[in-house]
Amino acid sequence: MNKITMLLNADDLILSALKEDISSEDVSTNAVMPEKKAGEVDLIAKQDGVIAGLFVFERVFMLLDSKTTVDFFANDGDEVKKGQKLAIVRGDIRVLLSGERTALNFLQRMSGIATYTRSVTNLLASSKTRLLDTRKTTPNNRIFEKYAVRVGGGNNHRYNLSDGVLLKDNHICAAGGVSAAVKMARSYAPFVRKIEVEVETLEQVSEALAAGADIIMLDNMDKETMKKALEIISHKAEVEVSGNVTRENISTLVSLGVDYISSGALTHSSPILDLSLKNLHAL
Repeated sequence: MNKITMLLNADDLILSALKEDISSEDVSTNAVMPEKKAGEVDLIAKQDGVIAGLFVFERVFMLLDSKTTVDFFANDGDEVKKGQKLAIVRGDIRVLLSGERTALNFLQRMSGIATYTRSVTNLLASSKTRLLDTRKTTPNNRIFEKYAVRVGGGNNHRYNLSDGVLLKDNHICAAGGVSAAVKMARSYAPFVRKIEVEVETLEQVSEALAAGADIIMLDNMDKETMKKALEIISHKAEVEVSGNVTRENISTLVSLGVDYISSGALTHSSPILDLSLKNLHAL
């Protein structure tokens, strides 16, 4: 997920968020600011962290009024400090007030994910293992959250169900077994698609390998079982580890030397980065 993809797809989602927050009018703003008046407000970091989503923050205000301008003093991916001024937003005060919450909601959420992801990728810095996100994202916010993972130094797994073949436990049950599932996927999917299989036992590891799986995902296995699985696979397929992976326990997995570790926590459990719009005044 890159910035160009974001720019092509973000507007409808941002507009939906604005419509959620302003169903007919902003009563509070219209009460205290009935007429247009130029003003500016500062974007301030209230915590240390990694910033992500600055252009989404800007786009919120520009969709309300294209004449709004934002001067940034940081870029996506920068590590920011508590108290640091990150931007000045200038425009109609009514727009600054009405867009504030939606703009901050996007920026805080994305920056929180980038901050948490950066802290996890730092733990993998000395290894060959790549950190992946999952589809455990907030509905209608996946494009923003997966972009934030990239900003934080992580990698995107498949974007959605149309983006790759991942045969999970219930697919295997539906097909009647690992071998059957892989065979059916190989027959149906375009030849350019890799086939990934989620396995929970050593027997399934052997079956997935024999069936020709390209990637084998070791799901919720203890470390000793994973070591045995790696011996069976013996570099004949790529290996992903998944299942309740968090910043607190990922260091125990680094020594395994697997190709990928995926963590739903990157998007479903990252706390927001506290940011604020302050010092609003007329020009």
